[in-house]
Amino acid sequence: MNDSVYWCEQTWPESKAKVEAGAPVFLPLGSTEQHGHHMALGVDVVLPTEVCERVAREVGGLVLPAVPYGNRSQPRSGGGPGFPGTLNLSAQTFSLVVKDVICELFRQGVRRIVVVNGHYENLWPCVEGIELALDAIGRNQLGDLNILRMDHWEFARPETIAQIFPDGYPGIELEHASVLETSMMLAVRPDLVDLSRALHDGPAQFRPYDRFPVPPVEVPPSGVLSMTEGSTAEKGEWLFSDVVGRMVDIVRQEFQMGSLS
Repeated sequence: MNDSVYWCEQTWPESKAKVEAGAPVFLPLGSTEQHGHHMALGVDVVLPTEVCERVAREVGGLVLPAVPYGNRSQPRSGGGPGFPGTLNLSAQTFSLVVKDVICELFRQGVRRIVVVNGHYENLWPCVEGIELALDAIGRNQLGDLNILRMDHWEFARPETIAQIFPDGYPGIELEHASVLETSMMLAVRPDLVDLSRALHDGPAQFRPYDRFPVPPVEVPPSGVLSMTEGSTAEKGEWLFSDVVGRMVDIVRQEFQMGSLS
């Protein structure tokens, strides 16, 4: 039996057998977005995929290829579209991609789906995609379908956040390309991080409103909304431990799976 958890590394008979056995299927949602001078554009693909891989190994699941493009980057949470390298989808397009993937999974007999988001601006468009899939399948035809939707950053324990930020947590919006993401990337893809190139021009202090079409001048030129100082691989593993452990518990509970022997 193929012991890979990645959907695309299965043969079709292998994926069919695992689906028929009730394997949860994980869909990572990412983006291609600037993450400062010190990190690669694919951070929001790497992190949710890694989370899904670790959780899938614990629960006997399969991990789909990540959606690599996200809903429009915004200045107050991702720096905005003015940075080279950032490639955006409209909310409608993104929602329809999520909808179509879920409908295809349902067609193939998948009834346990976990959508794991790694890009802040994807939050409501992915909810809409799930709702559109339920409409397309038919609300009275869902049977035992169960979909979980998670933003991976929501599962860090308050104690861990306090340990990482003894002087106060700036909030998830300003953590774009900052300590949390940088530490997690150092833990799993240090080859895509170069802290010597980080520019310490933050943190941003945004006004409590948005302005269009001219982005706010408060976006730091580096694209890092807070600070990278203090980022370590050890802190990244603290975060992965929190996130993966909590997600494993939730998946087992919601899908009534119990612990694997």
